[in-house]
Amino acid sequence: MINRDRSGLIPDVSCASSESAGGTVLHPSRRYFVNSKAFQDFYPEELSHCYGCGRLNEQGYQIKSYWDGEETIASFTPQPYHIAIPGYVYGGLLASLIDCHGTGTAAAAAYRAAGRDMGTEPALRFVTASLQVEYLRPTPLGVPLEIRGKIEEIKGRKVVVKATVTAKGELCARGQVVAVQMPEHMMPSTAG
Repeated sequence: MINRDRSGLIPDVSCASSESAGGTVLHPSRRYFVNSKAFQDFYPEELSHCYGCGRLNEQGYQIKSYWDGEETIASFTPQPYHIAIPGYVYGGLLASLIDCHGTGTAAAAAYRAAGRDMGTEPALRFVTASLQVEYLRPTPLGVPLEIRGKIEEIKGRKVVVKATVTAKGELCARGQVVAVQMPEHMMPSTAG
């Protein structure tokens, strides 16, 4: 029997973390998800090699993004080699987390807007058309970072996502990703 809360949703109670070459990816605990499978786990194998979110990239971050109500959430713990200056995270890491969480959020939002289940064909994958990041305070190394996304606009093949990165409840960075559906010529089956 599956345990459900009063809303009928299945709680994601996995507090497990998985080690990737890029850092520790924490699966958000005590959160409620309609489907506890990460957006990135629905990507077809041939589209799962991104350094930030590709589950098949052993050297990458392998971030995992989930719905949390109308927002999305991911978690990542920077490792000592993600250093800028002693004790603090390199800003490029924050930009790439916002970028990959934003494109994952865009894909999930596009499936939702189309009334389709994630992972159904044809695949809806997004690439970054524009990325803006504001660094608001130094971000500490070695603590879980929470990345949140919120859909601002869906229009045709374009999705605009606002994102934040917090550490210990403190807002460290915010950004905006303008994601566009991957053009046909970039899809592996038609590339070349």
